Amino acid sequence: MIALLQRVCSASVTVEKQVIGEIEQGLLVFLAVQPDDTEAKAKRLAQRVAGYRVFNDENGKMNLNVKQVCGDILVISQFTLAADTSSGMRPSFTSAAKPTFSDALYQYFCQQLREQGFTVPTGEFAAEMKVQLLNDGPVTFTLTI
Repeated sequence: MIALLQRVCSASVTVEKQVIGEIEQGLLVFLAVQPDDTEAKAKRLAQRVAGYRVFNDENGKMNLNVKQVCGDILVISQFTLAADTSSGMRPSFTSAAKPTFSDALYQYFCQQLREQGFTVPTGEFAAEMKVQLLNDGPVTFTLTI
């Protein structure tokens, strides 16, 4: 499981010209599911995302997590993060999990964040989405489990 975290001032996701999810300060998480992922991995990754200290404290140090800054988390499914780019000029997606399996773990991951008290708007799984964000920093990290 791969999560690309971006610290944002704001972010939104649009499907068919309709905004279906948006947040102000918080984290935009792009999530990829791989074939060997499990609910246990999804739960652990949700805990890491929620606890990851990427927001500045009063001294300008990254010591605060998203909950400590009263932020929200927007989660977007993005199977392209699992691409194999090691050869050729076109990515291979054989390392991404099948859609039904991916959607189930994507939903489970989001639910794990909600159970920690977060508002978690999402994109629409497997839809053509437009994502807008105002990256804060910029600050971007990749977490893998």
